[in-house]
Amino acid sequence: VSIKITIYRVASKAKLIEYLAAAAENGKDVLALVELRARFDEENNIGWSKCLEDAGVTVIYGLDELKVHSKLLLITLRDGNDVSYITQVGTGNYNERTSKLYTDLTLMTADRDFGSDASVVFNALAVGNTVESTNKLLVAPKGLKSRIVELIDNEITYKDKGYIGIKMNSLTDKDIIEKLAEASRAGVKVTMLVRGISCLVPGVEGETENIRVVSVVGRLLEHSRIYIFGAGEDRKIYLSSADLMTRNLDKRVEIAWPVNDPHLREKVQSYFNTMLSDTA
Repeated sequence: VSIKITIYRVASKAKLIEYLAAAAENGKDVLALVELRARFDEENNIGWSKCLEDAGVTVIYGLDELKVHSKLLLITLRDGNDVSYITQVGTGNYNERTSKLYTDLTLMTADRDFGSDASVVFNALAVGNTVESTNKLLVAPKGLKSRIVELIDNEITYKDKGYIGIKMNSLTDKDIIEKLAEASRAGVKVTMLVRGISCLVPGVEGETENIRVVSVVGRLLEHSRIYIFGAGEDRKIYLSSADLMTRNLDKRVEIAWPVNDPHLREKVQSYFNTMLSDTA
């Protein structure tokens, strides 16, 4: 019935644009939110927007004050009176070029709650609003940072039995940094894989001595964001398009989502552990 997608950064030769245009020409209801403020790709995105509009795609351009950085796709299907969803949410752009250079994680699911949440996100963006609340997706700027703080607070209650593991590009948000330091003071073990900038200094006695920060520099650019809270059966794992930066948490539309399937949770944990075991 319909296809809705957020487009942040696409390749100069983009099959994605061809597919969306073909879907619209075949009578599907196609909506594309194109973020024109994708640095270095502004001109590219303007050109692709024109191509999509010419094919009959409804193109919207996001919010005045907030950059839409989330990577979200919602396909709605109808079989008789039954409506179902396929939702795809990821850490990486829909870009053939960078997908060969970056490591990213993505989830495709028929879970109705994910589909309903994605529909809420697109409906809000279509009228220029931010998302107030959702069931499974955590959506910035109103529903992501506060939830991360809650999850850290929960680990603080476990003191030295608590655990936090985070993988991201950058850590600069003052509130999150202070909350992680509080967790360290409570005895919570915090391990972070930070590819770029980290404004938290680990290993400071009495402050951040329970925090370890590692950067993996390899052939591929580590681009996925992973948030892990707790250990064992009760741990919560989220993937996200958002770094823990003020600009991402407060000034962008970003999405984090839970990994609930046990097999997938083990997969994500193994990726995280593998990077921590790197000795070079």
